[in-house]
Amino acid sequence: MTEQEFNQAAQRYLDMVYRIALNALRRPADAEDAAQTVMLRLWQTQEAFEGEDHLRHWLVRVTVNVCRDLTRSAWYRRIVPLERCPEPTFSAPEEGRLYDAVMALPGKYRLPLYLYYYEGYGAAEVGELLGVKTSTIQTRLARGREKLKKLLEEA
Repeated sequence: MTEQEFNQAAQRYLDMVYRIALNALRRPADAEDAAQTVMLRLWQTQEAFEGEDHLRHWLVRVTVNVCRDLTRSAWYRRIVPLERCPEPTFSAPEEGRLYDAVMALPGKYRLPLYLYYYEGYGAAEVGELLGVKTSTIQTRLARGREKLKKLLEEA
């Protein structure tokens, strides 16, 4: 990958990588670290990408793996008071309410919902990216929607 190709890919996909990492890790600083690691791996890869879809798929897969590795480390398990985490800003109150409800879901529901609805992947692609069967993803999407509905009705 040439420097120009890397720069174009980084400009195009860094935001997506960060959002996926933030969704998986819930901490902006950790998401930034994960995104930086993913971009470093992109820079170092010798893989020849067949097109934009292949590159995007590769980036999502690497992001998911980096986040998994990070959550397994002892360093990640340190406790950070919630008050020290910055609050995201939203243009409409409904967006903030939905964001809070999605972030309150367990990770096994939160990440598939994000990839499916926000990044536009199909259930089969989400399953492939997360290393889970398609039927499992469909179940997690259904259960995640139900949990989200209950959270929003309670609020």
